[in-house]
Amino acid sequence: MKFEHLLHLSTTPFSIIFLLFILVFLFFYIYFAKKARNQYKKWPIYRYYCWIIGLVCITVSIIGPIAKLAHHHFVFHMITHLLLGMLAPLMLVLAAPMTLLLRTLNVYYARRLSRFIRSPFIKLVSNPSIASLLNIVGLWFLYTTSLYSATHQNGVLHIIVHIHLFLAGYFFTISMIYIEPTPHPYSFHFRSIILILSLAGHEILSKYIYAHPPDSVSFLDGRIGGELMYYGGDVIEVMIIFILCFQWYKASQSRKYDALI
Repeated sequence: MKFEHLLHLSTTPFSIIFLLFILVFLFFYIYFAKKARNQYKKWPIYRYYCWIIGLVCITVSIIGPIAKLAHHHFVFHMITHLLLGMLAPLMLVLAAPMTLLLRTLNVYYARRLSRFIRSPFIKLVSNPSIASLLNIVGLWFLYTTSLYSATHQNGVLHIIVHIHLFLAGYFFTISMIYIEPTPHPYSFHFRSIILILSLAGHEILSKYIYAHPPDSVSFLDGRIGGELMYYGGDVIEVMIIFILCFQWYKASQSRKYDALI
């Protein structure tokens, strides 16, 4: 693939390869889920849907018409930002792929995966404060410097930013809501404080974009993109808040029950 083609990830060869890559992830998830059903209790059906929705969000953000329009229109770029950096990570976390693997892998590989989950690297990036900094500071750097314009001129940089956008959103999500095994848990109070600060940073950034669009973005596109980031982000953020509060409520009820025994 020529270098300039990296700027257009919707080119046919890349689209086919990427789609096959996504289908492999879908196939293995279904395979391990069915294996888990045979060995343990039935894998919840909603987790299938979460995994599929997450993969679809990633796919439409990287290939297809929306991804192609995102190269030229800031509004569509912001749609991919919401899908790739917020909704896809949330859906994939809710699908609990690590839990599924730990249930179905043989003992040797399950232990290796467990060691990786307990590794210093995962401990670092799953720290709510670190994950929030990687997520929010990265967005501020992208939209308030010349980096956004540079991603449209440098294909490798464009890919790196997309990868960071997804991974930062994923680690932020797993640091806030504990769906997967969490060997380094933090209190609900601490996570709530960090979440509030993080959401504030996201909201302030959307308002900043509304008034000061990135380089090469028209004032009108910046206003629409800022509004989309503000209100679209609210929808996904409310989902995270709801899950965190629900988990907090369940934990408090469990402690009350234990105290009565």
